[in-house]
Amino acid sequence: MPNLATVLKVEISRLARKEIKSQVGVTKRAAAQHRRDIAELKRLVRDVSQRVAFLESQEKKRVSSGAAQAPPEGMRFSPRWLKLHRQRLGLSGADYGKLVGVSALTIYSWESGKSKPRKNALAALAAARGLRKREALKRLEILNR
Repeated sequence: MPNLATVLKVEISRLARKEIKSQVGVTKRAAAQHRRDIAELKRLVRDVSQRVAFLESQEKKRVSSGAAQAPPEGMRFSPRWLKLHRQRLGLSGADYGKLVGVSALTIYSWESGKSKPRKNALAALAAARGLRKREALKRLEILNR
């Protein structure tokens, strides 16, 4: 007759293995699902990153090509207006120059009345005329990338 302790020990081990296997199986399935979810999220992030990069490049081209247009008919230049607009936007001469496509020194010489913008720069100023602070900062961020 087999020993009761031995039989009990074997049965407890068998039941413990069975319980562990069922618990580990649930965990394995959950881990596999998590890996699939993570892989899908990585694909989505890569796709969105590519789309954002494309849109940023398109916006950068659009912003920089705005300076190549002809100025509106009858547009006049005012050094005082330029200085007030730059200050209203809270931009330095260098930052405003990046928006318009010229150097900071050029902006300061326009503001002081020492020189006047050429036609292509006048067109860029016309494009910058309607900018508000948020849009100007957004464009600067795009241009600085």
